[in-house]
Amino acid sequence: MEVSVLNIKGQDTGRKVVLNEEVYGIEPNDHVLYLDVKQYLGNQRQGTAKAKERSEHTGSTRKLGRQKGGGGARHGDINSPLLRGGGRVFGPKPRDYRTKLNKKVKVLARKSALSYKAQEEAIIVVEDFAFDAPKTKEFVNVVKNLKIDGKKLLFLLPDVNKNVYLSARNLQRTEVMLASSLNAYKVLNADVLVITENSLKTIDEILTK
Repeated sequence: MEVSVLNIKGQDTGRKVVLNEEVYGIEPNDHVLYLDVKQYLGNQRQGTAKAKERSEHTGSTRKLGRQKGGGGARHGDINSPLLRGGGRVFGPKPRDYRTKLNKKVKVLARKSALSYKAQEEAIIVVEDFAFDAPKTKEFVNVVKNLKIDGKKLLFLLPDVNKNVYLSARNLQRTEVMLASSLNAYKVLNADVLVITENSLKTIDEILTK
């Protein structure tokens, strides 16, 4: 699959790049995508939710009423889950939501996500670019020139570029990240992928080695 290389003014440079069929042209595996996205979202969770159960509440253990004949459910002390202010039944406890996934599965998930974007023709390749200073207005102009404003965007850069990152930081529905940090969730969550030329080489090196 050939894609034209654009500059940040949205103009065709006359050059074309061929997207690697091993990365952008495979048959996507939906189950692997599910596993990878599930792992990514689980790894983002803090897992610090905590609710006090009956034994953890501070309160008298005196039995409030007789066992039978009260006209309601049986309960003991004031910490009973049946009463307002009592403990919670099977409340959440701190836990680790992180899971493990084989490297080959993660690689296949990334290839599947990129292949979906290639099928949707939602990949734009641009020349490598940089800003002299952080300016959101310049980044907005790049988005407008590429005619992708109003969409959820993911820009992939080959190296850390602080000025470009800071220029996009305040924009909603826009994210800038390193090609080496690419994951299936970020790809699927974006409407359009904007990839620089050197980022394509980085992705190929990581996913085909």
